[in-house]
Amino acid sequence: MTCTLCKTGQLLPGVTTVTLERDGAVMVLKEVPARVCENCGNYQLEASVAAQVLSTANEALAKGAEVEITRWRLAG
Repeated sequence: MTCTLCKTGQLLPGVTTVTLERDGAVMVLKEVPARVCENCGNYQLEASVAAQVLSTANEALAKGAEVEITRWRLAG
């Protein structure tokens, strides 16, 4: 699949770091599975992965975290 951002690279299976910011809090998830562009580094998440990323961020906010850095883990 061709990258939607740079239009030249291919999106290949890999991992990336996802950074989210909401209400002054910052959430960093490392080693998130994604399709990553070999040219520009842009990434796309599968819908199920994106849902879990958002769920993890919501959990961090609910417990009052202002900064949270974690490695990816499967839901379960």
